[in-house]
Amino acid sequence: MAKVAFIGLGVMGYPMAGFLKTKGGHDVTVYNRTTAKAEKWAAEYGGAFAKTPQEAAEGCDFVFCCVGNDDDLRSVTTGPDGAFHSLTDGAVFVDNTTASAEVARELYEAAKAKGCGFIDAPVSGGQAGAENGVLTVMCGGDQDVFDKAKPAIDCFSKFVGLMGPSGAGQLTKMCNQICIAGLVQGLSEAVHFAEKADLDVETVISAIRGGAAQSWQMENRWETMRDGKFDYGFAVDWMRKDLGICLKTASDTGARLPVTALVDQFYAEVQAMGGNRWDTSSLVARLRNADKS
Repeated sequence: MAKVAFIGLGVMGYPMAGFLKTKGGHDVTVYNRTTAKAEKWAAEYGGAFAKTPQEAAEGCDFVFCCVGNDDDLRSVTTGPDGAFHSLTDGAVFVDNTTASAEVARELYEAAKAKGCGFIDAPVSGGQAGAENGVLTVMCGGDQDVFDKAKPAIDCFSKFVGLMGPSGAGQLTKMCNQICIAGLVQGLSEAVHFAEKADLDVETVISAIRGGAAQSWQMENRWETMRDGKFDYGFAVDWMRKDLGICLKTASDTGARLPVTALVDQFYAEVQAMGGNRWDTSSLVARLRNADKS
């Protein structure tokens, strides 16, 4: 059993912290910007809650974090009352936020200067993956620090891998989001095309789902796309944040992402329709909306 802190109890962090307590048996203290949610978590799981990230991290072996973006991450780590102010020598900070590789490297160096480890460890699998403890975790950092942290990360994961040095976890997550953007757009167009051609969508999917067109998105989203239900996962606002990171990194590295850039603009159109909190499969709603204009 280790002494663990978890910072950020959103739709992902709340169950992830729970698995560290229930499956890992760790002594877990949580922090959340909205204290009521931290109090609720502590009551539900029998852990403790702290009023600041610094207080949560005090004396911990591992500090996990899952917040919104680079600025949020800096705020809860090196900002006033940030967790880095109380990290003890040998502690490991595991960041599950989807953020930039730049901030990962920045915090890696800051942690190293304190005699601590830092792993950038963004996750994939969505809210369902977090709630079922079957996330994919893509890590960047030093091998010895990764080896130390992996048993704790395993508590909420089905796959945990070291992708390379600091920042490599975030870069791998960018590859993941690039793939998803193209897949969801392709599936949206297929569903829309089937509808316009007077085909039965379920019959079409049953024919193609076992072949080369098959994907996780097809298996899990075709039916909700058909039914126009978009409250089943990762929100458009967050996808645009992630794609923005991808596109900036592509610009910095010289990579070309024409499809990703186009789909990002399609998501901007979904936002303009009021779909900020719809899930990413709502790209099909944009196609249907074009029929009305």
